[in-house]
Amino acid sequence: MESRHRVMTTERSGLLLSACVALLIGVVATASAIATASQAILLDGLFNLVYFMVSLATLRVSRLASGPDDERFPFGYGYFESLVNAGKGLLILGVSGFALFDATLTLLEGGHRIAAGLAIGYALFATLICSLTAWVLGRTLHHVDSPLVRADRDNWVVNSVISGAVLLAFCLIPLLQWADWQAPIPYIDSLLVIAVVVLCLGVPVRMASGAILELLNRRPPSAVAVPVRAAVERALADLPARRIHVRMVRPGRTLYVVVHVVLPDTYPVSSVQQFDAIRERVDREVRDAYATPVIDVVFTASDRWAEWPELSSER
Repeated sequence: MESRHRVMTTERSGLLLSACVALLIGVVATASAIATASQAILLDGLFNLVYFMVSLATLRVSRLASGPDDERFPFGYGYFESLVNAGKGLLILGVSGFALFDATLTLLEGGHRIAAGLAIGYALFATLICSLTAWVLGRTLHHVDSPLVRADRDNWVVNSVISGAVLLAFCLIPLLQWADWQAPIPYIDSLLVIAVVVLCLGVPVRMASGAILELLNRRPPSAVAVPVRAAVERALADLPARRIHVRMVRPGRTLYVVVHVVLPDTYPVSSVQQFDAIRERVDREVRDAYATPVIDVVFTASDRWAEWPELSSER
């Protein structure tokens, strides 16, 4: 219980840090966008304000997902984590689409000039803050395996790379002014927005698609499924099983594993505790492969109880 509380506290601290930094950058970026007339900085502000709003829901879901199931949600709150990550990805995609459309229109209208000095100052600030936040969340992941913290860490890594690229691009403006090459300057900001959206579109797409597939109960990736299946087979290796069906889904951090073991009719059964001892062995092996599983092991002598009509063949 103490260990779980420590994990929850560490996770919550990481998510709270992420939310506070998103709000800070969102407010600073919005003010800087007004002062500099930069669409790229405004896009960054919108991204972070959206992220902050979703982070408020993330904090609540983190507490629910770390707790036990209840009467209202008998299978726990793991799916809420996938739902939050799907919403986060879709919201970022929506903001990206709006920014791409607006930047393209501005570009076709001849672009616009921005206050380069203030823009460089903001981009330097954002690069440092995003990089520091990504580093702190990376350290947090050494202590807690949380898909919510991992999604936030990935977001700040991408944000730091984007901010660094924007900083370099803004630094081109005084160089072009020094070289007295004025023609490209009005287009730099709009081109930056388009480049950022196009190059980083894969991040929200992967975030949303992965979470949606979890909500649809797709099998976990092979990196998770293969070791868990091997662990189950090791635990049951000494049984004369005719067939072993292993099915699993992973909404958020919780891995649900259902194992059907088809035994011969002649298998000797001395007591119920005999099967409980086998279940204990399966649980121990699986936990070595994955930290937070929920495992059901069902023993039967009939394939009828092990094969679901729509899942009658192993995948």
